[in-house]
Amino acid sequence: MASSAVFLFPIPPPPTPSNSPPSLLCSVPPLVTIFNKTHTTRTASCRPLLVSASASASSHSLQALIFDCDGVILESEHLHRQAYNDAFQHFSVRCPSSSSPLPLNWSPEFYDELQNFIGGGKPKMRWYFKENGWPTSTVFNTPPEKDEDRAKLIDILQDWKTERYKKILKSGTVEPRPGVLRLMDEAKDSGKLLAVCSAATKSSVILCLENLIGMERFQNLDCFLAGDDVKEKKPDPMIYLTAATKLGVSGKDCLVIEDSVIGLQAATGAGMPCVISYTASTANQDFTDAVAIYPDLSNVRLADLEALLKSLEAAK
Repeated sequence: MASSAVFLFPIPPPPTPSNSPPSLLCSVPPLVTIFNKTHTTRTASCRPLLVSASASASSHSLQALIFDCDGVILESEHLHRQAYNDAFQHFSVRCPSSSSPLPLNWSPEFYDELQNFIGGGKPKMRWYFKENGWPTSTVFNTPPEKDEDRAKLIDILQDWKTERYKKILKSGTVEPRPGVLRLMDEAKDSGKLLAVCSAATKSSVILCLENLIGMERFQNLDCFLAGDDVKEKKPDPMIYLTAATKLGVSGKDCLVIEDSVIGLQAATGAGMPCVISYTASTANQDFTDAVAIYPDLSNVRLADLEALLKSLEAAK
């Protein structure tokens, strides 16, 4: 396999359109039509997929392996959604556009689209409230109109949500995705630089890493960046550009592992080749710019990734 550009992993059938709007968006256009122009369905069947040589590739040897956290190290979307909904209920958050007397509740279908459209928790809520009306809550009895009051509301909701998410992670019921720990160990054992770059808040990412990859692996990371560390969130490439600077390597010497188009755009925007380890909620996205696509990392070895980049360079 090291000498071939062919890698075995699921290849999607022809695209099928999806026009169903999220249930809570009211008159707002469906996120899927805004964000995901090509809607495909990936299945468990496997056929050889030739990786396009036109995708971002490195002419250098692989020096740094960079992991996203949510969706790559753990499949966390449903955990974040639960924590947001718990926060909305706790503070009795109700948007004026909703006809329901109950607090705001993001459905699984809606959250799948939202989290693949906007990175970071505070931007998600700010976008939603801007589109659906600023809510009443136990923080503000009337919808906040001043920018500082709106910022305060979002800060309070995000802080409570983060603490709730931490409790879920500490419950002992969450496991890392297949192949992650082995691939991290292979990278460190071979002398590669190892980093984690996440758009989530620093405290929640630290807790995730401590509980899922263990303290020793976490402390041995060569670089760790969270959403708090950069001014711009993914899909902006700032977090990956910052990581390359901290690692002291060129972007083309890095390989990023992401699970979504937002992360893919951030990586390629930083000039880094990117492989996708998709989840159930991101499987239908257009990963054209990825150098490889996998359902998970259970059968992916470091040697496979190095061979992949060499094959891409040879195919130029």
